Amino acid sequence: MTTLDQFESVFKSAVKSVYQHQPVSINSAMLITDLSQNEANSFAAQVQQLLTSQQISNWQILHNEQYSTTSDLLDLAGSDDLDLICCYRNLCSEAWRHPHSLGSYLDVLIQRTATPVLVLPHPEAGYAWESAYSETRRVLAMTDHMTEDDRLVSYAAAFSSDQLFLAHIEDEGTFERYVDAISKITSIDTPSAAAAIRHELLKHPTDYIASCQAVLSDIFPGLAVDPIVAYGHKLTDYLSHVQERDINLLVMHGKQKDQLAMHGLSYPLAIELRQIPLLII
Repeated sequence: MTTLDQFESVFKSAVKSVYQHQPVSINSAMLITDLSQNEANSFAAQVQQLLTSQQISNWQILHNEQYSTTSDLLDLAGSDDLDLICCYRNLCSEAWRHPHSLGSYLDVLIQRTATPVLVLPHPEAGYAWESAYSETRRVLAMTDHMTEDDRLVSYAAAFSSDQLFLAHIEDEGTFERYVDAISKITSIDTPSAAAAIRHELLKHPTDYIASCQAVLSDIFPGLAVDPIVAYGHKLTDYLSHVQERDINLLVMHGKQKDQLAMHGLSYPLAIELRQIPLLII
C-alpha cells in the first residue's frame, strides 16, 4: 500500500456521520377504518390513548360509508395537511385471519402518500399484545444501515416517552460469504482482512448512534437512548429484540428509491409483527 493510500484510508476512517435532529410535530391525524361510524369512534378512543404524548389537535375518523375504492381513499388521505395516517392491516378484507399480507389498501397508502403511516393490529383479530394500545414508552428504530438516518431517528424519538432503541444488525451470513470470497484471493491476508472488515462495519453505526445519544440527551433529557449494534440474522434478531424488550412501537422506512415495493427488510417485518403498532415513514 502506498503512503497516499494509507493517508486516504486514515482520512476516510476518521470521517463520521453526525446526527442532525429534525423536529417532528404531529398536529393533524387521520384514522382510517372499515367500521361503522359508532364502531370507528369507539376504536378511535384506543388509538388516541396510544398517541396521548403527541397532543394531536385535529383528528379525522373515516368509517366504512366514506370510501369504497383505493382511489377514494387516496383522495381522502392525500392531503399535505396530514401529519399522520393511522390504519390497521387488511382493511376492507377478511385476510386479517391469515398472517400473510398487509392488504391492498395499506400497501397503496404506504407507497402513494408522503405522510407517515401508523400500522395498527386489526381490531377483530385478537393477536395484539396487551400493551399494543398503551402509550409508546419503549420504541425500537430499525433500518438497513443506521448511519445518516436523521429523519428515522427523529420520528422514533418523538414517539418515545421512556426508552428508545436504535438498532443496526449486520447480516452474519452475508459477511461470511464475503470472507469466503476474500479467502480465495492469495494477495490478501484473510484473518486480518476479516477482522478489520468486521470491526469497520460496526464502527460507523456505533459512532452515529453515539452522536444520536449526545444530541437527544439535550432535547429529551428523560429519554434513555440505547444502541443495538451486532452481527446476526436480521429478521430473526429484530423479532427477538421486539419481544425481549417488550417494544410498544417499531419505527422503520416504507419507501425505497427506484422501486415500487416496500423498503428492504420492512415488508417481511411488517408481515411478521402483527402484535404491535408499526410507524412506517
